[in-house]
Amino acid sequence: MVNDFTSSLRPAIVMTILFAILLGILYPLAMTGIGQVIFPAQANGSLVRDQGGKVIGSTVIGQAFTTDRYFQTRPSAAGDGYDGLASSGFNLGPTAQALVDRVKPDIERRRDEGVIGEIPADLVTASGSGLDPHLSPEAALAQVERVARVRELPVGSVRTLVRTHTDGPLLGILGENRVNVLALNQALDRLGTGTAR
Repeated sequence: MVNDFTSSLRPAIVMTILFAILLGILYPLAMTGIGQVIFPAQANGSLVRDQGGKVIGSTVIGQAFTTDRYFQTRPSAAGDGYDGLASSGFNLGPTAQALVDRVKPDIERRRDEGVIGEIPADLVTASGSGLDPHLSPEAALAQVERVARVRELPVGSVRTLVRTHTDGPLLGILGENRVNVLALNQALDRLGTGTAR
């Protein structure tokens, strides 16, 4: 009986160690290596750098833009704002009073910025992860007047910039049209300032 138990235990221990090495060490190392070779930018966080090589953000994680000179992102529910360690959504339904109370100040702020008419939902509500780097084209276009006024740029030029930085659905069918706010603001900086028309 003891010999049967010992003879059964040894293969179980050997298989556990073998699979721990295979799946806990070798497989992750292989996937990391393949990712670094085939998709190095994505494997390293899709980082965006300025002309000096300094990291200024990521194309896949949102960040707060707080000045009127820039297009502003949607609110974040991740910690103090766009904190990857605190990524989570809040499960509030559209009739929840807590959601209404949370959204009211954002609506007032958008009105103070000059957004008229219907306010796109993504300007006042957080995404599911709280880290979304994108806005809907409508949310970006709602901010054009403010950005153009502050930068003294023609409204048409800023509107065209939004349209040229609008990405369509993946493969033409997956997802919706979207604008990466960091990429749009970088293009806005390259456009500079001018005289409003």
